Amino acid sequence: MTRLGMVIDLNKCTGCYACSVACKASNSTPPGVMWARVLKRETGESAPGERVTLPVLCMHCANPPCVKVCPSGATYKRKEDGVVVVDKQKCVGCRYCMMACPYGARYYQGRREYYYGEATPVEAGAHRNNLPGVVSKCDLCTERVKDGQEPACVEACPTRARIYGDWEAPDSKLKEA
Repeated sequence: MTRLGMVIDLNKCTGCYACSVACKASNSTPPGVMWARVLKRETGESAPGERVTLPVLCMHCANPPCVKVCPSGATYKRKEDGVVVVDKQKCVGCRYCMMACPYGARYYQGRREYYYGEATPVEAGAHRNNLPGVVSKCDLCTERVKDGQEPACVEACPTRARIYGDWEAPDSKLKEA
């Protein structure tokens, strides 16, 4: 069995946002939608505080709560590789999956055609109240992986903080991280 996943070495992540930019460009996400986010915080009670960087994306959970609450079956875990995906054709926009996700890794947006060029923003905006929205999320760049590439965020990381692979492979790079 294959179970695809990613490890992020927090000691190597510099918070440069290269992963976020690469993900956005590769997946053409609409404004305000960042499947690969980088959170930054300062810790400590006095100056200078320590800066903490935390990359956040869908964790493709082993037992995903988002799948359990989806009434339409739009959110499901693929049997062949364990990747959690959203079928935009089945999504009814109820946002139950967003509430169930402990990582805040899902985004509500208007119909897919609004953002992907099948309707102009003016046309889509005029009918926006009549269009059901959909939820989107990271899918570990399944199309890129199918073509033999790594996910965009992994490929773009200048410090190689992101490691992608198969958890079940005996020689998996993920187990070494």
